[in-house]
Amino acid sequence: MMELVGFDDPVGPVPAVASLLAALLTAALLHKRFGVSASQGRYASIDGLRGFLAFLVFIHHSAVWYFYLKTGHWTSPPSNLYVYFGQGSVGFFFMITGFLFFSKLLDGRHRPVDWLKLFVSRVLRLLPMYLFAIGLLLLIVYFVSGGVLNDPMPILLKNIVRWIGFTIKSAPDLNGIKQTYIIVAGVFWSLPYEWLFYLSLPILSLAVLRIPPLPYLLISLFCLGVFVYIGRIKPELLLPFFGGIAGSFLVRLKVFCRYAAKTALSPLVVAFIAGAVVFYDSAWEAGAVFLLSSAFVLIAAGNTLFGILIHPVSRVLGEMAYSIYLLHGMVLYVLFNFVVGSSAATEFSASVHWLWIVGITPIVVLLSFATFHWIEAPAMRATPWVTVWLRSKITIFSKEAAQ
Repeated sequence: MMELVGFDDPVGPVPAVASLLAALLTAALLHKRFGVSASQGRYASIDGLRGFLAFLVFIHHSAVWYFYLKTGHWTSPPSNLYVYFGQGSVGFFFMITGFLFFSKLLDGRHRPVDWLKLFVSRVLRLLPMYLFAIGLLLLIVYFVSGGVLNDPMPILLKNIVRWIGFTIKSAPDLNGIKQTYIIVAGVFWSLPYEWLFYLSLPILSLAVLRIPPLPYLLISLFCLGVFVYIGRIKPELLLPFFGGIAGSFLVRLKVFCRYAAKTALSPLVVAFIAGAVVFYDSAWEAGAVFLLSSAFVLIAAGNTLFGILIHPVSRVLGEMAYSIYLLHGMVLYVLFNFVVGSSAATEFSASVHWLWIVGITPIVVLLSFATFHWIEAPAMRATPWVTVWLRSKITIFSKEAAQ
């Protein structure tokens, strides 16, 4: 088969652009049919940014799969651009978390933080969709295992529990399937960092001179102690959270936001990101984090990247970002192991590989759209009444304990 122009380079820009256009076209059709939810909060640009970040992680792992099928080694692609599609996107996700939730602490100086509701919202935001993804993972493991129990049941159950626990302790192989993490493209690794930040919030609130209720402070200290004891956290990966925290201060300066939101500064956002890609091999280096954080702060302050980030299609893609992030690895695994077969996939040219990726892009988007609307959105809507129910139970327990 003749190589398509631009597709013959497995880490060239053309396959990435083609895949992204396929995703946006699918999102546009979904928008035309179903519309889009109203933008939430003050940071509309961030709503649109999320979808691009999640999809770039998908493109990153699509390239990883190309080289994995050729070499048998699961490593980053030999291209800074494609490395940043993965690392840089996750770094931006960490910045978003640091920005949004430290902003809540800053707002708490004028309006007290509802700590119970905050943590209920985080559990309902992350856990239901995550459990669905774990269920799909176990289903794939079952089929790969041929329905045969290869591990003793106690060991299998213990390993499943570790996966259910957001892989905070480890992400062990399941039922004798070597490198089980490849089934999900290893993306679950970032979730312990998200939880570490959420659980640090009561302690971080002290930095803005707000003292949280003692139970939340003690729970925070205990959980941080557990993370330190487990020792799987890499300090350099925490830097992007501080980039987000810095942004939460800067967006409170009206003059800064007024200039940051100007379209004329959109090229500067691109320049900051390009500078990180060109000058640093890893998105976790301090200089790269500084440049990416600079780009992020401008976006958080209202820069829309020429209007792209606030376009309804971008927001449709942004809604399903968490689902895209969790599910794309399993779609890739099923494609290369069950649909085309790993033997055939190892013989693919770069063009054929990327044509398959462009072809499955609508599947990733449609699947993620469905799980967002059927799993994520209902869970998020349940936050108020779950909070009320839990608060009533805590009040009853407290009264009984006091008697």
